[in-house]
Amino acid sequence: MFEWDEAKSEANLRNRGFDFAYASLVFDGPILEMDDDREDYGEKRVQVIGQVDDDILFVVFTWRGDTRRIISARLANRRERDVYRQAFG
Repeated sequence: MFEWDEAKSEANLRNRGFDFAYASLVFDGPILEMDDDREDYGEKRVQVIGQVDDDILFVVFTWRGDTRRIISARLANRRERDVYRQAFG
């Protein structure tokens, strides 16, 4: 299950060309997952690199019970794409 702030999802669509519903599809395939401990957010955040169609995405989410709450999503940068391709071909 997924949830997100609809206004953030719409802003993501305007600014980055895809919404959080599209970003949630990364979880249908292989993903690289790592804790986001760059700062104290008051909750545990997780960074994921995964692929949807021809796009490799970088998604940040947090768990709310059994639900993934998507916080942000963007196209992966070159380094992130390279790491993903090394792991999954």
